[in-house]
Amino acid sequence: MILVVGESLVDIVVRSDGRRSEHPGGSPANVAVGLGRLGHPVMLATCLGDDERGHVVREALERSGVELAPGSVGRAPTSTATAWLDARGAARYDFDITWDPDGLDSLSFGPIVHTGSIASYLGPGADAVEELVKRASATSLVTFDPNVRPRLLDDREAVLSRLTRLVAYCGVVKVSDEDLDWLYPGIAPNVVARKWLALGAELVVITAGARGSFAVHPAGEVHVASATTPVIDTVGAGDACMSGLIDAMTTTGVVTSDAGDPAAGVRGLSLSDLRSFMHHANVSAAITVGRAGAEPPTRDELPPITDSHTRRGVR
Repeated sequence: MILVVGESLVDIVVRSDGRRSEHPGGSPANVAVGLGRLGHPVMLATCLGDDERGHVVREALERSGVELAPGSVGRAPTSTATAWLDARGAARYDFDITWDPDGLDSLSFGPIVHTGSIASYLGPGADAVEELVKRASATSLVTFDPNVRPRLLDDREAVLSRLTRLVAYCGVVKVSDEDLDWLYPGIAPNVVARKWLALGAELVVITAGARGSFAVHPAGEVHVASATTPVIDTVGAGDACMSGLIDAMTTTGVVTSDAGDPAAGVRGLSLSDLRSFMHHANVSAAITVGRAGAEPPTRDELPPITDSHTRRGVR
């Protein structure tokens, strides 16, 4: 089972014409939903309130096959993120977040553990997430999406310190070019990615919206164009890219539950493999931006992976 750790919340979407709607969201929760819709057994360790919005989120997770970890429902109200959309569908966010998870120290780990976003930096839960990542890295491939929210984080140096410690335990990091602009202003993204490889990561994928995505790996660097589609909004696009990337690594056998070195398969990828995996992730994101809210694709909607890994039995 894939374990995802991080915030669940309700996205309150305010469109440029003033229309409002509410959708279950939260970056890690979106990744869990994306994996569940693709047929992967997945558990989400999160914080939800025992309130109306919390019930809506729980029902949405259940419909997508996501299991809640023990301790995920508490007394605090369910968190919210208000997404203000411009005329192009791009979002800026305001947050009302509680991140104080219970029971992370008792969770068991499968072949992949994913975390990121607000849960990685916001107290009091960020310390527990960091300890979990350290423990998980010994037996699981840890994937990480920094997904920085500057409106919640007023101390960039503290964020950088936390991120640097986390990256050292993560096999795969997916990050947006906007995040890198805030984290490392004036430094080229591939230079940052190479720094993260030196810290311990095996693969860094940088998403750049309409410019596609870039992978930096010990084997070299790869650029893959974005999959074109009409954009309704960009809510959840990066999360759908992340779930698509994890899906590619899992369904092709790159990540298995019996690997002595959990990152070995990622380390051994060829540039051709990476190109195919990134295309798969980009298509997942493109499907998501073509509809309102964070609605990642199902298995039937996402085209099959076509690369050298098809010999391993991938459909």
